[in-house]
Amino acid sequence: MRIGLIAPPWVPVPPVGYGGTEAVVDNLARGLSELGHQVRLFTVGESTCPVPRDSLYQRAVQPIGDTMAEAAHVLAAYRDLARMDLIHDHTVLGPLLAGRYAGELPPVVVTNHGPFAPTPRRVFGEIARTAHVVAISRSQARQGAGVRVAAVIHHGIDLDRYRFGAGAGGYLLFLGRMCPDKGVHRAVRIARRAGLPLRIVTKIWEPAERAYYEREVRPLLAPGDPEPAEQSPRACLELLRGATALLNPIAWPEPFGLVMAEALACGTPVITTACGAAPEIVDHGRTGFVCHSDEEMAAAVAELPGIDRRACRDAAERRFSRERMARDHERLYAGVLSGVRGVPRPRAYPVPA
Repeated sequence: MRIGLIAPPWVPVPPVGYGGTEAVVDNLARGLSELGHQVRLFTVGESTCPVPRDSLYQRAVQPIGDTMAEAAHVLAAYRDLARMDLIHDHTVLGPLLAGRYAGELPPVVVTNHGPFAPTPRRVFGEIARTAHVVAISRSQARQGAGVRVAAVIHHGIDLDRYRFGAGAGGYLLFLGRMCPDKGVHRAVRIARRAGLPLRIVTKIWEPAERAYYEREVRPLLAPGDPEPAEQSPRACLELLRGATALLNPIAWPEPFGLVMAEALACGTPVITTACGAAPEIVDHGRTGFVCHSDEEMAAAVAELPGIDRRACRDAAERRFSRERMARDHERLYAGVLSGVRGVPRPRAYPVPA
């Protein structure tokens, strides 16, 4: 198949730092190429994903969310990819604009990388009239009542990159955005209660992130605690491999949670809350603990010696590989192309157990 992928214009593919969606697009492009498909990626010029690439902007667009710049980006992408067999768009604005040209473009697939909150439900309900919507977890799909979801496909990662680690660092790790929904302040309290040091890897770019950090997180840090900071992908990998566990005290229905799959691939158990897709990723008592309170999460730290790190790695290999994600999309694309006379009723594409 000739497959066109559209990434958002905000971050290069792959990202050099923060960028969950872009990391997924990178792995999907590589995985589909490894299956023998012809992949073309529309992104920004500084991207380095090793497939044929095109772009409108040389550098990532700032500020994130500039609607006019995004519109120009996606319009150029659809013009560039019009001769592909299928376009898989990872933006929201793109398929809305493309819907105006139904019949003039190849079939369009779009992945929703965010929650199906009320406003996105309205938007994706419209998108689903002319495109095939992919959800990234069963939890997310359940939120999308009224949106026609063509497939549920969990993310996959490069298991050769996320290598097994012994967890010898003696610390807990938080890796995520600096915001209340991610529970950074809770992670600090949980680690202190459990008696282990906490390493915090995060971005603090935006005013809201800085305000939350100064108000809720910084006052909890002891004088000798490392300052939270963003790290290079290589440094993040080493921190994951050395961590006793990943602390993921989310307080929102996170659609997937890529960092949990990355931790498991490194053999690192995950202690998380029962929010969003976390119970689909973490097997309670086997690859980590799915908890309902901060007290449970702190108590779970004492149970970590009973978790086999090899079982964590095995789960990642079975369920979260780049190859599995690419094959799930390959199956979806074949189904879409078999119904090119319009948008067929969604079919069920199982998620690996």
